[in-house]
Order: sequence, then structure tokens, then C-alpha cells
Amino acid sequence: SMSNRSLPFSQKDLDEILSPKTIRSRCGVIYENALAGKTGFAVHAEKLDELADFVVQVTRENYPDLKIPFHSRWGHFRAGGVDRVKELDHRLTEFDAFGKARVKLDLAIVSVLLDAGAGNEWRYREKGSGKEFQRSEGLAIASYRMFVDGAFSSNHAKPLQVDSHGLLSLNAARLAQGFQVTAQNPIVGMEGRLTLLHELGRALDRDPIRFPPQFGNSMLTGRRLGNLLDYFKARATGDDRFELPAREILQGVLLGLGPIWPDRIKMGEVNLGDVWPHPLLGSAETSKGWVPFHKLSQWLTYSLIEPLMDAGFRVTGVGELTGLPEYRNGGLFLDSGVLSLRDEGQVEQSHRPGDTLIIEWRALTVVLLDLIADRIRSRLGLSAEEFPLAKVLEGGTWWAGRKIAATKRPGGVPPLKIDSDGTVF
Repeated sequence: SMSNRSLPFSQKDLDEILSPKTIRSRCGVIYENALAGKTGFAVHAEKLDELADFVVQVTRENYPDLKIPFHSRWGHFRAGGVDRVKELDHRLTEFDAFGKARVKLDLAIVSVLLDAGAGNEWRYREKGSGKEFQRSEGLAIASYRMFVDGAFSSNHAKPLQVDSHGLLSLNAARLAQGFQVTAQNPIVGMEGRLTLLHELGRALDRDPIRFPPQFGNSMLTGRRLGNLLDYFKARATGDDRFELPAREILQGVLLGLGPIWPDRIKMGEVNLGDVWPHPLLGSAETSKGWVPFHKLSQWLTYSLIEPLMDAGFRVTGVGELTGLPEYRNGGLFLDSGVLSLRDEGQVEQSHRPGDTLIIEWRALTVVLLDLIADRIRSRLGLSAEEFPLAKVLEGGTWWAGRKIAATKRPGGVPPLKIDSDGTVF
């Protein structure tokens, strides 16, 4: 098993593993090897142009005016034509700009952490709208409803917050109720989700740097998740102290939330999270032999950028973040034939996130998203600044991946079977 491995600590190696640059460069090594026939996938890059045309078509259908928000949790809160974000904003009229942002950080983080694959059978029926949702949207709406009901707050007078005591007192029955889980409506990874929320509660209490205590808060409520905002305020630079590089947000997320992930690989005391060994990179005994993806952390970072911008931060360098190596984007390249399996028998088998084939699939996805993004931008006549990856994904590749899967397989399931532990995808 991979658990409890430890790499020798060096600050330089740690900074490297936490950096989006390293995600790109190491995925690039795996891509070069795939072109040379040394991975489980063959690459058919000549099909990228045709695929770019398809993604542009999907993008224009989704957003005819090309006013595209970032690919983030906020889009899911508007699923089914119900604008729950507006509903939340109505409840926040009394709050100042920072107060609003703290609430939105609370909600986005806890919702993203509950966003691991739900499986094919689970459904969520929203009482207010009477609509039924599944997968990511269902999880978003379930977690949104739990949040506004105060399920993650220890203070009944302040339901719209997530604090350590609220998280630690959450039990399986309350979570199952919030997600409408029954024997007839099973969800994948329930236990993993609860553990994650409890670990989050512990992490808040352990990290006064990234979750600074608020003065005037009684110690009874414990530490608040949204106080990550105050950490970002302290990290911002520039004349008005409001300039915040996107990689700083990612690093805050990686270091602040690192302790909550299952122990797979550590460097010193730092839990590295979504980082995996690949023999093509070298020995797994040194950090050079590992490829970081930080998928959930980047999805989370994308989900924090807009609330931070609303609070007056100028978020820079968003293009440094990478595309998200998950099964919709990865599935897009397999289903369109840009990638093919060298051994077709792999389709029938079940794979684990740590399997070399899955690590390769994810690495190739990161590189191919950059390659297709360039083609999409040139077709739309937009620059990388105007159209960062977060918009390419939302336009874009994620929806196109879902659309193509629906034409290929009943229920639109991903092209490869993955046994998820509820923390990676």
C-alpha cells in the first residue's frame, strides 16, 4: 500500500511539489513518453483540431455571449435553473464585503470537500424546487442546503458558517439525512466524507496561521473555516495590499487543508495529498519521482477566486493553475480518440487512483487541456489572459466530456472504471 510513505524533507522540494509549474513539467515528461510509446496510452494529437471545434460548439451553446464564469463550485449552485447564489446573497445583505466573503469561503470549501464521486445510483430531491439532481450538482445542492440550515455551525444564532466545533459534532446520521441517503438511495464513500469533515475540524483548530482566531469570537465556537480570508489578507501585496497571486491561494489551500487527506505520502510533517509516483519520472524514494495533480485543491482554488475578487482582491496569475485531471476532462480525450488504450482489455477492469494507468491518464489530460485550450482560444479570438483555463473548462471541456460520455455509454458513466475512495475525484 502507499500509505504512510515519507519523503526526505527539503523546503525546495516541498515548494516544487506544491507548485502548478511542477504539475505541468512532470505531466509533460509523461506526455513525451506517451508520444514515444512508453505508456499505457497512445496519443493521436492530430485529432485535437476536430475536438477543439466540438468544444467551441458546446461552449457557444452554453454561453452564447462568451461571458463565462470560472469553472468552479458556484456554477453547480445554479443547477436546474435555480439561482441559489442569489438566494444566499439575499441573506447576506447585512454583512460587509469581508463578512460576505467569509461565508462564501465557508460554503465553497465544505461543498468542494464533499464533492467526490457519488456513484451512479444516488439522487438528491430538492424540497423547494421539487427537482431531482445527481452526481456533482446533486452533491452541490445537498451541501448548500445543509450549509444554509446551519449543519456545519456550532452557533445556532449564526447558521451561515463552518467552524471546528460544528464539524466535529457532525455525525453520520445527520450527514446521511442531509444527503438523503437510504438503503434505496445509496451514495459512494459516505464514511470517507464524514472522516474528511472531522479531519477538517481538527485541522482548523491546529492551524492558527491559516485559520486565525477572530477576536470577539468566543472560544466556544472553535475556529472558523472562512478565516482563511484573513490569512489571504495578510499575504496580499501591492500598493493597496490587495494583490493576491492565484498560486498563493492554492498554497494556502494545500497547506491549510493538507492534514485532512488520507496519509498517502508526506514530506516531513506535510501531507502531500494528490501526488503520485510514476516510474518514468524516476525513483519513488525521492520527490522527483512523483507527479503532483492537486485536482481538488485547484478546483477549490478556482472556487475561491470569485468570492475573493468580490471582496476587493485583485487575483493575478490565474493562468498558472492547470486544467483539472478528473474523469470528465480525461474522458473527453479518450472518448474522442485523442487518447487510446494500448490494451483495450483495460476498459473492463477496475482501477485504483494510484494505478500507473490512471496516473498516466490524468497526466496526459493536464497536457492535452493546455494544448486544446490554445486551439479553442485561437478559434474564439481570445487571449490566455481573457480566457484562462478556468473558463476553457467551464465553457467547455467539462461539459463536452459529459456530453460525449452520454452518447457512448448508458448513464454517461466515465470510460474507465475507477474505485474511488471519495477523496481524489
